[in-house]
Amino acid sequence: MNLNQITVPSINVSKAIVFYEKLGLQLIVKALPNYARFKCLEGEATFSIHLVEELPKGAGVYVYFENEDIDDYVETLIKKGINFDELPTNKTWLWKEARLKDLDGNQLIIFYGGENRVNPPWRIK
Repeated sequence: MNLNQITVPSINVSKAIVFYEKLGLQLIVKALPNYARFKCLEGEATFSIHLVEELPKGAGVYVYFENEDIDDYVETLIKKGINFDELPTNKTWLWKEARLKDLDGNQLIIFYGGENRVNPPWRIK
């Protein structure tokens, strides 16, 4: 089994498209006003947005986008007007992460985990 796609809710798919294109995702399906799908520039995963009348309550979905050059990538996004809640920080779980929210409040984490992404020291053997 392979993870194909993650879909997040949005109350305005058109505005969300602009935001995710700023992040560098490539728009491959535009079915306004209800849906849009993007291809990640690395790998085969896709990411989509679907229209909802009301956003979910609570913590919601956390979406992780990996980027090996996280510091430069985050700096580029800041220059494009993207606001971050947390700049790149080394975490105790051995990843470096930067956190932000999209226009609908979905939590996005730009991270680099390297070898520790699938092989942390505490991995089950």
